[in-house]
Amino acid sequence: MCFLGITFPYYHLINFLYDNQWSMNGFLAEIFSSHPISMISMDLTVAATSFLFYILHQYKTKKINPTKYLISLFVVGFSLALPLYLYDTHQNK
Repeated sequence: MCFLGITFPYYHLINFLYDNQWSMNGFLAEIFSSHPISMISMDLTVAATSFLFYILHQYKTKKINPTKYLISLFVVGFSLALPLYLYDTHQNK
């Protein structure tokens, strides 16, 4: 899932950049170009923000090292950060 969490977002980012002559102009306008796309964007924004607060809470209470989750959240996105966290915290029984 971590591999897919990197591959899918960057595939679309590279296609966007290619279509726009490698410029980020219009990127934010595209995110809110219609109500369905805005809904998905806001849903992911709330989920990623909740995950960010959760990771910071875990850091304070359980003393986990949040560095790789924060880097993955801000460099790639929620699609990598959450699967990585779940993989790291899964306990085999």
